[in-house]
Amino acid sequence: MIEGKGNYTELRKKILSADKPVIFWSLDDELSRKVLEKEDIDVLLIKLSDRKDFMKQRNSGFNQVLAKIAKKKDVVIGIDFDEIVEADDRSKALILARVVQNIKLCNKNKLNMKFIAQKHNRNVHDLKALGLVLGMPTWMTKVL
Repeated sequence: MIEGKGNYTELRKKILSADKPVIFWSLDDELSRKVLEKEDIDVLLIKLSDRKDFMKQRNSGFNQVLAKIAKKKDVVIGIDFDEIVEADDRSKALILARVVQNIKLCNKNKLNMKFIAQKHNRNVHDLKALGLVLGMPTWMTKVL
């Protein structure tokens, strides 16, 4: 898992020397787009807890431009399961609302999504059930 901190050239060296699969995440949306466009990554993990919503729209860190780039480069969109589990009640509701927004966008663009957990591992069937409850279509849950 490669964290998007620092400048682009350092990140590029990390990505090129990393083992497969390459999971990239960053809180900087511009850096995420640049890495998604130019580098060969397998999963774009979107962190949702440290975001501030806009006036009339949720800031989920993912939009239709990133979706089209991810579709063209066959990149899987990742959901941080540990972030959901460790959040307090109010933050958890906001995170789940952002996840639902990203699921709708991925479904529209026929992108695969995947739950990524490092600390709190769950059964695959539990993750599939959570995905279905949040609005994932059945073809998307087969990849979990």
